[in-house]
Formats: sequence, C-alpha cells, structure tokens
Amino acid sequence: MSKLGSILLIDDSDADNFIHCRRLDKMGVAGEVVVRKNGKEGLDYLTTPGAEGRYPCPDLLFLDINMPVMDGWEFLDAYYHVPEECRAAVMVVMLTSSVGDLDYARAREYTTIDAHESKPLTKEKINSLLDRYFAAPR
Repeated sequence: MSKLGSILLIDDSDADNFIHCRRLDKMGVAGEVVVRKNGKEGLDYLTTPGAEGRYPCPDLLFLDINMPVMDGWEFLDAYYHVPEECRAAVMVVMLTSSVGDLDYARAREYTTIDAHESKPLTKEKINSLLDRYFAAPR
C-alpha cells in the first residue's frame, strides 16, 4: 500500500486527537493529518478551496459521532449536499466511544459511511482499514 495523501480527523476530543495523530504519524500512513474539532469545521475545511483553487480531498476521513456545534450525524446529513468534487473518493470511517448497537444500526442508514470503528484507533484497526480499502492501487 502506498502512503495516503491526507487524512481528515473530525473529533472534539483533544485526548483522542492527540492519540490518533501520534499513532497515524508514527505509522507514516499519510503525508498529512488535518484535525477539525466539530462537523461544521470539517465541512468548512472540505468546501473551502486552497491557495491553488482546489478543494481539499482527503483520502480518509475519521468522523466522531458526539461533538458540540455539529455532531457526526448532522455532518453526514450536510455532507450529502457538498459538491461531488469535495467528497469524491473520500473514505469515511465513523468513530464512536459508545458500545451500543444503536450507533451501528444508524450508521448503516448512511451510504457515505464506509466503515465504523470504536475508539481508540489502534495500529491493528488502522492497518485493517488500510488493507481493506487502500490495498489496490487507486
């Protein structure tokens, strides 16, 4: 598997962001890891063109469920209306610290969610996701 261009992590937890960023950096799986603290900040990031006029297009998006301002579910509802060029080829992984089946059941209702993982992300979980979704050349 080749290195991903970028990963977007949308999570309000400083502790989880620190752990996940450190783990992803140590694993060297992406050129950059971008962190946003809630769904609104994530949407703003995805829909704001960069200096060269292109929209950011992370290869992988880790999305927390429970956040202030705009939670993961609200983000996904708004994400459907984001222009295709802002979300093309983005793999979305829903993250949760809850253990209930309700989150898993609700996540299946969203076609934009590619996978669902519990926190924290471990090296094994990350490798499994990368092997499953990014093993073949893109």
